[in-house]
Amino acid sequence: MSAISIGQAVILGAVEGVTEFLPISSTGHLKITEGLMGIPVDDHSVVGFSAVIQVGAIAAVLVYFFKDIVRILTAWGRGLKDPEERYHHDYKFAWWVIYATIPIVVVGLAAKPLIQGPLASLWVVAGSLIVGSGVMWAADQMGRHKRGEDDTSFKDAMLVGSSQILALLFPGFSRSGATMSTALMLDLDRVAATRLSFFLGIPALTGAGIYELKDALGSGAGAAPLVVGTIVSFGVAYASIAWLLKYVARHSFNAFVVYRLVVGVLLLGLLTTGVL
Repeated sequence: MSAISIGQAVILGAVEGVTEFLPISSTGHLKITEGLMGIPVDDHSVVGFSAVIQVGAIAAVLVYFFKDIVRILTAWGRGLKDPEERYHHDYKFAWWVIYATIPIVVVGLAAKPLIQGPLASLWVVAGSLIVGSGVMWAADQMGRHKRGEDDTSFKDAMLVGSSQILALLFPGFSRSGATMSTALMLDLDRVAATRLSFFLGIPALTGAGIYELKDALGSGAGAAPLVVGTIVSFGVAYASIAWLLKYVARHSFNAFVVYRLVVGVLLLGLLTTGVL
């Protein structure tokens, strides 16, 4: 494989930034974009490149939620020293994020050959976009939206964190879509579901980017495109986060459901006709 160019890195970084936290599948959109640009979607360096530029999007979360993260980590640190502080919700929430990340790490390591091989297919992306749309619509309709962020529990965190596995195994399902849908099914309101999705994504996506960095650099993806793609991803993701939180406070997820269905059907058509 020839190295990803700077121009392609800019495009992929923008796609990653826009789609990482919207429930429309960043992996799916990256693979579609790569396919349209003639980049082999199942090449190991391409998979690695996609994982690395996700770190830019995660950095945007760290900056956007900096005060919240500092508050949670401070409570966690106090709780480690003082047993009396361990009843604080922020202390418990920090541990929940850690525990909820374990399932996706285990599956990610065990299923890496499948993730970077047969499952890295545009056919899988198309099917996952469509199926995930149905799950999201059902979750938004069934959820009672009565619980806020302070009402989350260990069970909520584990179920929502474990749902990230769906997006890991089936690119196109969407990590944010899976986590938000699960949170909605647990009766969290849309803003709480979205924020929980953000926090649970920090360790999982950061770890994936660091883990893939060596392979991405060593198998065709140059350092300059990686840096450019990550920077672009950061800037675009920051704006995307701000917009999404305002949007879900006033709207349902129906627009995302319709968009996913349209993209999934169009992708199936492109694959069937041989365009992709």
